[in-house]
Amino acid sequence: MHTPDAAPDSVLTFAEITALDQIDASRTRPRPQRPTLAAYLLQIAMLGGYLARKHDPPPGNMVVWRGMTRLHDIAFGISIGSSRRRG
Repeated sequence: MHTPDAAPDSVLTFAEITALDQIDASRTRPRPQRPTLAAYLLQIAMLGGYLARKHDPPPGNMVVWRGMTRLHDIAFGISIGSSRRRG
């Protein structure tokens, strides 16, 4: 990644960022600062099965791909749930 401190909305959609923020809010230790693109990428990799232990290598393409697939499913479910509440 060339710019890990880039704004997340330069790569992710609003629905994806919202879904990741909702997942993060349910954790016991929320992020103390505004998340960067690198933090969101790590969270996506964790959705794909990456454990993020200290001795683990960086996540690979397959793990990130599985995480993105799962993220899209979660964001779609959130959009369905919010549209049902509205009407």
